[in-house]
Amino acid sequence: MDSAADFLQLIQKNKRGRFKIYIGMSAGVGKTYRMLQEAHVLLRNGIDVRIGYIETHHREETHALLEGLPEIPRRRLFYKGKELEEMDTDAIINLRPEVVLVDELAHTNIEGSRNNKRWQDVRDILDAGINVISAVNIQHIESLHEDILMITGVNVKERIPDSIIKDADEVVNIDLPSDELITRLKEGKIYKSDKIQSALNHFFKHDHILQLRELALKEVASAVERKVEAEVVKLPLQQERFMACISSNEQTSKTVIRKTARLANYYHSKWYVLYVETPAESADKIRLDKQRYLINNFQLATELGAEIIKIKADRIAAAIVEQAGERKITTICIGKPHLNLMQVIAATNIFSNLLKKLSDSQIDLVILS
Repeated sequence: MDSAADFLQLIQKNKRGRFKIYIGMSAGVGKTYRMLQEAHVLLRNGIDVRIGYIETHHREETHALLEGLPEIPRRRLFYKGKELEEMDTDAIINLRPEVVLVDELAHTNIEGSRNNKRWQDVRDILDAGINVISAVNIQHIESLHEDILMITGVNVKERIPDSIIKDADEVVNIDLPSDELITRLKEGKIYKSDKIQSALNHFFKHDHILQLRELALKEVASAVERKVEAEVVKLPLQQERFMACISSNEQTSKTVIRKTARLANYYHSKWYVLYVETPAESADKIRLDKQRYLINNFQLATELGAEIIKIKADRIAAAIVEQAGERKITTICIGKPHLNLMQVIAATNIFSNLLKKLSDSQIDLVILS
């Protein structure tokens, strides 16, 4: 990159708003409460801070903190015969407060809104030079989807790309002991009575909370490492590069993509997703459902920050090694196959060939379950 481009990037970065995210292991730990407390401190210090969108879930202590904070009126939209409210992103950008509070970062907007997702609204607000304080639960981070499903049994539908966390200038973990969190739930301080039992069966089991807590702590620790690396310490470390090898199998490929994204995020490194199209899966032979799976997985990989490589080749192992060499890959990630006997024999040949070709290289091979 030339010096002019570097300088332009610096100018654009300085014009962009600062972004702070509160992360919690679950609902009810106090993210919104802390946001509102911070807003009152900023207001007392002469900062023009306003509420863009806050969801108190009718929690008395949290609702009480709304008093005295200026709020930008929400947009009213009619959807399926009902009048609903959404954050008014255009009004926020036009009013240009110094700081705006935006809750429920993973929220999906009503049809007819400026963007499909609230995190996209936040990006627009930041690009307009407005500082944002927001909040999200750990279960909404895209690359953790399989982990959350395995821990809680809940398929979380609303998710944010990991790049949103990377964009943040500050990431703060809001923690609470599991016993205290469960007590708050049982006392009706988190959900209404009709949702309490369901919550106790999923996110609010003691062991589930501990695992979610660990994920949240790791996410914040990783964000702190990135900040230190970018702003404080510059060490001549080897540049890690990951390549996820996917097939037309929907679920295996999703898992490989998400887990490779986590690895690349941890090492702050560039990563790729490779699909080798064999003659058996050429455009005129591949089943439509498999073609759709591939398109969806390419989109997921792009959202998580990968560069897509799609090539045609007869020999999969040779193609993987060739692409890895061209892009200076340090780690190749593949999925553990779920196959019948004949497929195992065929896959073993590919795996054996891949191991042989990698034996003389410095490239690591990771098999993801």
